[in-house]
Amino acid sequence: MHGFGWDDLRFFLAVAREGTLTGAARRLRTDHTTVGRRIRGLEESLVAKLFDRHTTGYTLAPLGHALLQHAERMEAVAISAQAIIEEINRPMSGLVRIGATDGFGAYFIAPRLGKLSNLHPSLEIQLLAMPRIFSLSRREADLAIGLAQPEEGRLYSRKLMEYELGVYASGEYLDRSEAVVKVEDLRCHPFVSYVDELIYAKELNYIPRVDPAIRPSLKSSNPIAQLKAIVSGFGLGVLPCFMADPEPLLRRVLADKVVLHNTFWLITHADLRRLSRVRTVADFIYREVNAERALFLPSAVAN
Repeated sequence: MHGFGWDDLRFFLAVAREGTLTGAARRLRTDHTTVGRRIRGLEESLVAKLFDRHTTGYTLAPLGHALLQHAERMEAVAISAQAIIEEINRPMSGLVRIGATDGFGAYFIAPRLGKLSNLHPSLEIQLLAMPRIFSLSRREADLAIGLAQPEEGRLYSRKLMEYELGVYASGEYLDRSEAVVKVEDLRCHPFVSYVDELIYAKELNYIPRVDPAIRPSLKSSNPIAQLKAIVSGFGLGVLPCFMADPEPLLRRVLADKVVLHNTFWLITHADLRRLSRVRTVADFIYREVNAERALFLPSAVAN
């Protein structure tokens, strides 16, 4: 067996997590032929088959599974060493990937990234604003904003902010429609909601929390699309207040009768949270959110 090093295992981990050479190449910022060559070299060095090759990609072979836990431990050591060096010797720099729910990512984080860049111009930020749960263990993101605390894995979470949701409609729609004075009246109006089978977190299933008898006539997997449809006068729908209240054409309906709450959690991997660049971005998001408490909890602040 010839020698191999941590750099070889970086390629191994990338393929194990992405499942394809192309995906691993994107993660490592190289080309897929280089990734393939490094994987073959590692297998030859270890005299072991680490992956099963398929037309759709790569899956771990039994010896690959055995190597994975050791490679992840080496990765943790490498990250710890990097954190120490960053803390002592470097200005704030490097890549931080933020995974966030689509509404929060687009409406809250994105408009504040200019401020973060001004504070730390050498940081490179990637914002993944998508309707999904991000796997920090697979390094899909360096930190994530989710709707629930993780129940397993070496993950650290802290409460970012509880946020309020309510029923909204455009002023134009309300002016031409029957008045909504009680929750049951919502059944008589066009309603906008999520596509049931595409709801990725139970916290987004709003209809049973408002009135199970409501039958939405427009469904979208994207809360921004829902908001735009409601602004256009399609009908009513449940929206986060931090997205809906700044919209001048929207008015809240049944504000004293329909008040929902969810919570955003700021989640980092136990290995990565020690990196100064990750900690800096996480602290920035936490400060920005808590400075805008009235945006997220308008009813609580008003009272």
